[in-house]
Order: sequence, then structure tokens, then C-alpha cells
Amino acid sequence: MTSATGLLAGLKVVEFTHMVMGPAAGLVLADLGADVIKVEPLGGDKTRTLKGSGAGYFSMYNRNKKSLCIDLKSPRGRQIALKLIDQADIFIENFRPGALDLMGFGYAGLSARNPRLIYCSEKGFLDGPYADRTALDEVAQMMGGLAYMTGPPGRPLRAGASVIDVTGGMFGAIGILAALQDRHLSGKGRHISASLFETTVFLVGQHMAQFAVTGEPAAPMPARISAWAVYDVFDVEAGEKVFVGVVSDSQWTAFCKEFGLAEWGADPSLASNNARVARRGEIIPRLREVFAGFTKPALMSKLEKTGLPFAPIQRPEDLFGDAHLLAGGGLLEMTLPDGGKVSLPALPLAIDGERPGLFLNPPRAGAQSRSILESLGLLPEEIQALIGSGIVETADGSLAASAETS
Repeated sequence: MTSATGLLAGLKVVEFTHMVMGPAAGLVLADLGADVIKVEPLGGDKTRTLKGSGAGYFSMYNRNKKSLCIDLKSPRGRQIALKLIDQADIFIENFRPGALDLMGFGYAGLSARNPRLIYCSEKGFLDGPYADRTALDEVAQMMGGLAYMTGPPGRPLRAGASVIDVTGGMFGAIGILAALQDRHLSGKGRHISASLFETTVFLVGQHMAQFAVTGEPAAPMPARISAWAVYDVFDVEAGEKVFVGVVSDSQWTAFCKEFGLAEWGADPSLASNNARVARRGEIIPRLREVFAGFTKPALMSKLEKTGLPFAPIQRPEDLFGDAHLLAGGGLLEMTLPDGGKVSLPALPLAIDGERPGLFLNPPRAGAQSRSILESLGLLPEEIQALIGSGIVETADGSLAASAETS
């Protein structure tokens, strides 16, 4: 089941973020109950209008947040933003290095005003010779060895999702939570930095360790020598495909029994995994013939009964109808800023059996501008003057109201 409450209720977060990495860090906190205010430029975060592969960024990473559209280039706009941050517990940003210092929102300045503030910078690189370079998810994947490991030899290929942006945001959230615990003891905030490049290096650390242990460089995944004899994608009837893995000696015994491969199950030379890997060239062609006679449902049913690892090959759009996600609260139904309806993935965790839920739809640009300014003590006439002078933008009142869910 899902829950609209969270363990971080009462924490105030201000986001100066765009694209994926920064918003992903804020999403983790927002889904866990923190009050997250996304400060957007006039006209809204440009991520809202991206096309192609970027068309889903805003909707996916900005639910459970409030939107304030304000001109940070104006003295009055900066003054209001600073007042908001003075009351915050956490500040998250993913601007290029030095940009916020020039605007008066650097760590030193904000920390001096609010010593309890935890300031999280989501960057391309941590400190070092590359620190001032511009980075993207794809840049980090290429530099950090992930693209090399994903594509076939000679054809580096980025992963099929923004895995570094999202994981980098998660590491930022982990650092924030650690700093919160420290603040309980010290009373002081911290400056947390997370980065794309170092995140990528961490993820390929297993391959670095493989080289250190064996002296042999890791081959790209499409050309790798598998650690297991049966660990592959197989064709079944109707052009469907199923991944099947046999990753232990006991699984091998059960597998041979269930699929009528008694001669293999009784062969002592195939009893150990390493021996089977050496004979993979013999095993895999035979299994391709066996599996080709199954329908996908029949093969998966047999594999599930036997307790073997398996997976249908699904596309992202197939997941909207996934029975497990639908039954377990894995998809959150929400209304998008344009009024469209969609179900998107919840955080992949449960707390006491409950999945973090939805309490705010992805907001229209400026949907909560007025209420946020009211919370800062501004009078209605002051707010109207800010709107009239173009320093603050609000969404249409009726549409703003629709951004909130019960």
C-alpha cells in the first residue's frame, strides 16, 4: 500500500534545480514527506518543455513539490528567496560551479545567514582538475567507463536511462540525511557535494576490482565471459524472449530435473559451476533448442515453479500494466501540469510495508507562488504588487488548486 505521509515531515527544503540530478535528490526527500519548494525562473523551469527523451523529466522528478516562480535577477526577488532559505533546513542546487556565488546564493553566504542549513550541490565532478568542467550524464558515462562496459567492443554505449543523474541525486540525498543526523548533535549544517563522474566510477568499481584481483581487464558486457554457464536471453515462440539464469549448483540440479536433462544432471563433470562455464559452448545451443518450443507464459511458469531466476524482456511502456507494480503500489497515479493523467514509479522502497505515496501532483509553474509568499508574511497587496511588476509569477488559481490531491 502507499502512504501520503513520510518520515521527513516538518523538514523544509528549497530547490534551485533543473533537469534530472538535482530534482532527483529533492524527489527522494519530497516523497519521504519533506516540504520541498522548487524555485523556478519566470516562465518556469525549461525542463518542463523539453522534447524527445527529455519529455518525461519534469513529470517524473518533480511530484510532491511546490512551485515558486520568481525573478532571482531582481533585488526584491533575491531578497524573498533569501528569506525563504533562512527558514529552510536544506538547500539543493545543481548550477554550474560558481554561478550561485555570483548571485549571492553560495554556501558561505547562506551558511552565514542560516548556520543550520544543509547545502547540497549536485555537480559534474567533485574537487580536482576537472571540477570546473561542464558535465552531463552521458559525459560521465563515457569518462567513467560505464559506456565502455555497456556497448560491444569498440562501440561505447550509454545506459538506456539517466542512471548517473538519478544515482547521483540519490547519493546527494544520502549525504543530506547523514548531515541531518550530524546536525542533531552539532546544531550546524554541512555542505554536501555529489557528482556525476564520481558516481559513475563508483558504479564501475566492481570492474576495477576485477582487474585488481585477476590482472585481467573487464570485457564490455556484450563480450564478457559470464560467471555462470546459463545466464542469457533465449528466444521462445511468437518472437518473444526470456532471460534465464542458473547461478548455483543446486539450481543446476533442479533445472536439469525440471527440463528433462537427466544426462546433464547425472554428469559429475558438470556438477560445479566453473566446469559448466568451460562447456558453455555445448550447453547454450542445446538450451536454445529446448526453450524455442515453449511459449513465454509456459516457460516462465515452469521456471517460477522451479525457483530459478528469469525475466520477460519488457519495454518501459509495458510496465504500466505490470501486475506486481499494480498490486504493490509501485505506480503512483497523478495529474500532469497539462491536465493529463499518468501512473509513474514510486520510490523503490517500503517503510513498515508502506510505499511512499503522492500528496502533490507535479506542479504548474508558480502553482504555489502566492501561498509561499503568504507563509513568509507578505500581505496580499504586496504579493499583488510583485505579480504586477513581473517579479513573481503565479499559475491560474483554478489550475493551481488542481495541483493538490487529497
